[in-house]
Amino acid sequence: MHTDNKRVLELVEFDQYDVLGLIEHSASVGWDYDDNEIRTVMSSGKIFGHKNAVGKIVSSAAIIPYDTDLASIGMVIVNKEYRGLGLGKKVTQKCIDSVSKDTSIMLISTDDGKPLYENMGFITVDYVHKYLSDSYIQSKMLINLEITLEKYSENDFNEIVELDSVAFGDMRRTFLLNRILQSKQFLVVRDQKGKIIGYGLSILGPLNLILGPIVAPNPQIAALIIEGLALNHQGKLRIDVPSSNNELMLFLEKSGFVKVSEPPIMIKNSVHMPFRNKELFAIAAQVFG
Repeated sequence: MHTDNKRVLELVEFDQYDVLGLIEHSASVGWDYDDNEIRTVMSSGKIFGHKNAVGKIVSSAAIIPYDTDLASIGMVIVNKEYRGLGLGKKVTQKCIDSVSKDTSIMLISTDDGKPLYENMGFITVDYVHKYLSDSYIQSKMLINLEITLEKYSENDFNEIVELDSVAFGDMRRTFLLNRILQSKQFLVVRDQKGKIIGYGLSILGPLNLILGPIVAPNPQIAALIIEGLALNHQGKLRIDVPSSNNELMLFLEKSGFVKVSEPPIMIKNSVHMPFRNKELFAIAAQVFG
């Protein structure tokens, strides 16, 4: 490759005309972002990156700001031919600079990315457990609790936002609105009084049915939601579970899931995770924190 090509790299914010280029860019490192996923990221936040002289995307990073003082960075990818030029740092910094200095910024790191993020002031505060399954095995563990599992309706939205905000650690109205539109299935759990106490949704990606976010008052109800989302799906599944959910992880392992990695959750502008009420049993996706 000519060095002059490397010199004329432009750092831009991507828009809808870049979706195809971003799909190809993510596929080059074996990531399975599709059209719907990238559009959800774009409509919930911003994606920045470098283009070379001929307009090919050679780096990317996305930032999703939530409603008050938290943002998530993801989709940090640098084309193999353009590594070692500091593009990953530049594009991550661009994301950081796009939000206020008081914003806590979280990301889920790859092994390769960890030194870069540490260098930029991120510290490891927790881990997420990535599970994959070739096919779901129905569980005999589930007991019939005194709850109802039903399909989501638009009237439930405000209640879902409230429930999600204390589980996740910040309100994320825009993101949830976009994610619901993208979802294949969305289940809500009501107690006997009709109050929503949990929810879960699934996203059909090109490789896997992704389960999450899943919010529930306890691991049994989380397992019930997972079963409801996974049961009739023919094919591979994925779920990313925050730490300290050992009981749910045990359920997943009995249901045909295998843990494939345990990437660190890193944060900047804070020394700990946002406060969570221990009811978040699965995250939406690593890009969304």
